[in-house]
Formats: sequence, structure tokens, C-alpha cells
Amino acid sequence: METTFDFEKPIADLQLQIEKVRQVADKTKVDMSATLVELQDKLEKTKHQLYNNMTGWQKVQMSRHPDRPQTLDYVSQICEEFIELHGDRNVKDDKAIVGGFATIAGQSLMIIGHQKGKNTKERQFRNFGMANPEGYRKALRLMKLAEKFNKPVVTLIDTMGAYPGIEAEERGQGEAIARNLMEMSVLKVPIICIIIGEGASGGALGIGVGDRVYMLEHTWYSVISPESCSSILWRSWDYKEKAAEALNLTAADMLKNGLIDGIIPEPLGGAHHDPKAIAESVKQQILTDIATLQNKQADQLVADRIDKFSKMGVVME
Repeated sequence: METTFDFEKPIADLQLQIEKVRQVADKTKVDMSATLVELQDKLEKTKHQLYNNMTGWQKVQMSRHPDRPQTLDYVSQICEEFIELHGDRNVKDDKAIVGGFATIAGQSLMIIGHQKGKNTKERQFRNFGMANPEGYRKALRLMKLAEKFNKPVVTLIDTMGAYPGIEAEERGQGEAIARNLMEMSVLKVPIICIIIGEGASGGALGIGVGDRVYMLEHTWYSVISPESCSSILWRSWDYKEKAAEALNLTAADMLKNGLIDGIIPEPLGGAHHDPKAIAESVKQQILTDIATLQNKQADQLVADRIDKFSKMGVVME
């Protein structure tokens, strides 16, 4: 059964009405096509009205939809070949971050991303997409490998944050993320970052420094989740909706503030409604940017990337 959120109830109610009318028509053999057309028209209008006017919290909910495509879904849809590479050559292979060499429309590249898992067993195996330090060190190893062979890097971001456990801190979680920020800023190959779900805190930023940074339409990107923000400011999770609005975490907010380069539109109702369509949009964006960025000299690429991030947060009064 498809998961629906509270704000999608008007859509679910109309879909139920349509199904009941169809059942009555089949059972009684009465022509109810006019009623069905009217209801279908109302359904489409309701969808457009609802999905084009979503609040920050509703976007957060949409980004967490259990059927939303994850990194390996995109890999299977857009890559002709994918060779997954494992381990950080130090501790172990972190399952929350996957990566390897891939081919998209004949273009070789390194693709790296968070993987949350689709069911309870897989989510536990993937640690709910929350990487340990070895995950970020694996990602950096793969980026350095891409640099060695002069291949572009694509990162797909979808995490609630870096894993906050004691063992992660003992193995240097903060240092691992900080090193990624430093190394990615001077990597001599094109880097394209796309937020495909949740973009939370340093966990997202650890693979989020790129020449081009995009967000899918119904995703969010912020230093903290609305729930955590609410618990800090109001000592309760009850104000998460208010926190989501205050954080300005939607794709539109991020683009307006100059923190991302563009928004990739999603199919009506979210990426999970048409995984093939959103995968094709992501594929075309990747290929377009690689074609542009590969024309730049490595030194210019690095200089432009550093300049891009140095300008963020500057306010003139």
C-alpha cells in the first residue's frame, strides 16, 4: 500500500471516490463516464494546487518518503555500467555510502552517494544512510582515484546526518568530514553534487562540495533537521513545522540565497511517482554539466570552485 502523508488526504479521498465510482459502474453497467471525468479533473487540479504550494515541513516529509529513489536506484536507471568499490583501506567498508566507477551515455565517471535502505533489515544494514568516518574516507579515496584517472565525480546526497555514535567520534568523524571539505575544494576534476533526498548537516556536506550543486524539487538542505532544531529551541519536537519554515531549507530558499546552482523539477507528486522520469532528468543534468566543466583547465576549475564557496554567506549592509 502506498504511503500517503496527512497533507495528501484530499488527493487520497478523491482517488477513493474514483475507485468507488468505477466499481459501481462495473457492477451496475451504468455509464458513469461523465462523473469519472469530472472527478479526474478535480483530482488533477487538487494535485497541482497541493504539490505546487508545499510548506517547508511538507517538503521534508516528501524527501523522506519510503519509496523515494535512492542512490542505487539512480545508478541502475542511468548507468550502463557500474563497478562498486569498497573500503577505506583503514577500518572497514561503510555501507551507508556506496560508490564506484560508472558509465553514463558513454561518459566514464565516479559516482558516490548515500544509501538509506528500503526496508527495516536493509536500513539497519545501511545504518539508515548515516555514515561513519570510514564512509567519508572511502568517498575521499574514490574521489582521489577519479582524480588520478581524470574522471568527473558525481555525488548523490541523502542523509539525516553523519552517524553521531561514540565509536564514530572515537575514529574521528569531524576530522573525516573536514578533510573531505578541504580535499574536494581542490580536486582537479569536475564535481557535480545532487541532493536527492535529505541534506542534513555535515553528513551531507561531507560529499557536497562541488562545481555544481543541485537539489531535487522536494528535498531539503540545512545545518540541522527541523526536529532537532525544535528540540533545542523549544525543548520539544512539537514545533518542527515552525522550525522547518524558519530554517529556509527548501530548494527554492537555497537557490534564492545563492547556496545551490539549480533545482531539478520532480514529477507531479514527487520522485517516487515516476522514478524513470526523475532519473532521466538527473542524467541529462549530469551530462550537460560534465560537457561544460570538462572544457575548463584543472587550475581554473579549482579556482572557480573556491571562489564559489568563498562568496557564500557574505552580507553587505
